[in-house]
This record gives sequence, structure tokens and C-alpha cells, in this order.
Amino acid sequence: MNTPPLPATSFSRRLLDWHACHGRHDLPWQNTRDPYRIWLSEIMLQQTQVDTVIRYYQRFLERFADLPTLAAASLDEVLGLWSGLGYYARARNLHRAAQTVMSEHGGVFPQGAETIASLPGIGRSTAAAIAAFAFGQRGAILDGNVKRVLCRHQGIEGYPGEKVVENRLWALAESLLPEDAGTIGAYIQAQMDLGATLCTRTRPACERCPVGADCVARATARTDVLPTARPRKSIPRREARLAVILGEHGFLLERRPPSGIWGGLLSLPELPEGNPDDDAGWLARRYGVRVLDHEALEPLEHVFTHFRLGIQPVLFKTQATEHVAEAPLTWV
Repeated sequence: MNTPPLPATSFSRRLLDWHACHGRHDLPWQNTRDPYRIWLSEIMLQQTQVDTVIRYYQRFLERFADLPTLAAASLDEVLGLWSGLGYYARARNLHRAAQTVMSEHGGVFPQGAETIASLPGIGRSTAAAIAAFAFGQRGAILDGNVKRVLCRHQGIEGYPGEKVVENRLWALAESLLPEDAGTIGAYIQAQMDLGATLCTRTRPACERCPVGADCVARATARTDVLPTARPRKSIPRREARLAVILGEHGFLLERRPPSGIWGGLLSLPELPEGNPDDDAGWLARRYGVRVLDHEALEPLEHVFTHFRLGIQPVLFKTQATEHVAEAPLTWV
């Protein structure tokens, strides 16, 4: 069951009135037009809860108070302050984007949503949110909260990640924008707050929803099935052996390639596939260490978004023979 879009004034006005009384107004990144602080918060809030982000956001600003300071910092320091927040590609892109603003935009954060979206790690929705909050530009967003609200309110079926459904949601989001550009920031925040506090994934508070009176999902008792879930696929499993190399200076870590899992992070070296009997020879050739003893440690499993990784750690007690550095190494 689908319903035609409501007039923008009807939907947006109710949302704005609700937000004025019940929305969130005192988060650390609110009540500012500073695009740097707004951008930082939007990146941190991708795939992370507000309560978790607050302490990281405040600590990050204590060290990197402005964009030039972030751009001049080392990636290691940026990743260090991001440690524990997860999805580290966000931190790498944040650092790259800061350097891009310095080198290509004279250190001035761009104002247009299209230009903002060209920066590393910033998509269409995030760019529109930054442009709205920092510069008052009128534009729709379509993050997870907004997708959920629109799918339920308008009874839109189909997985929102599918292009045809997403395109429909973008058109709907644009059609519901308030005409008054002066209210765009409040409206964008109202959409986020509605999805985060009332129109939640489970047990939504429909009786308190400002747009619940004409919500299709509520009227048809489908709040538990809208939005349509991602089609289930079998999650592949991969296997890896990680070398826990113990020497007189501690444990040896090596920086992983910039792309792929744990990209750019220091990690236990990954042993090559093939003949485990040659582990000692491989460690000698690559790291210049002689294996004195080794033992397999308890295996573990780590679940990523698209696959499961079975990890077999192997402890190697070693003695240095010479320094061989095929990759950035550090003892810790």
C-alpha cells in the first residue's frame, strides 16, 4: 500500500513543531556554524551512536582544534585518537579531506553540497547535512534514520539499499523539504531526532510521533517489517594466521596496506598461505629474526560486515639476527 506524498508544509511543519519542543538541542556539535566541527560530528556519527561519539568528539577537538591542525597532523596520531571508534576508513578519509581542503581550497571549507561531496569520505547525504547546518543551504538528506521514517510513513516497500528504492526515497525527501530555507537546519535535525528517538528500529513510539496520524506503517501494523530488511545472503568465511612475534624489544607489529581490512593500521603480521613448515624461514627472510620456539594460541573469530574471519594466532619466540624491513615495522 502506497500513499501520495503529503504537501511539504504538512509533513515538515509538524516535524519542526515537534522538534522545537522535543528535539535534541544541546549536543556538543550543535549551536555552531563552524563547518569543521559539523563535518567532524557527521563523520563520527556514521554507523556510531550519539552517546559513544560525544566523548570521542570532545577528545578529538582537544587535540585538533581546527582543520589546519588536523591536516598537519600525522595519520598515526589521527588513528590513535580514533582508536575504539571503529570503521577506521572514516579517520583516514577525514585526514585526507582536511589536507585536500588545505591544498585545493586554500584552507577554507567549501560551501556547496556538490563540492563538499567531492571530498574523501563524504557522500551526498552527509554533504547536504553539512551544507544545511553550516551554511543554511536547502537540501535533502537520506541517512538510515530518514530512510526508516520515510519508508514507514509512506509505506515504501523494498530494501532501501537497492538503487530503485533509494532513488524513490531521494525524490520523496526532496519533495518534503520546507520552503523556508531558514528552517532547513532544524528540519534536518528533526528528521534525525525522530528516527533516533521515536521511529526506532524496534518498538517505535508511534503514539508520540508527530506524523503518526497518517503513517502507513502504523495504520497497517507494519512498523516491524518496514523498512524492508536487507536480503539475507550467506556470509563467507575467510581464514588467516597471524604471527605473534616476541623478541627482546617486545612484540613486532607491521603496518597493513592502506586498503582492505584494518587498512593503514599497525597489526600482527599475517603469515602467508602455503607451507606452515616454512614459517621460520619466512620470518627470517622478512623480519631478520630466528625462531627459538613457537606454539599455536587459541583461535578466535572476528565478524566484519561482509565476512567472518577465522584467526589462528601463532606465538613465535625469536632472536634478532639482522634487520630486514620489507614493510613499516615497529616493536611494542
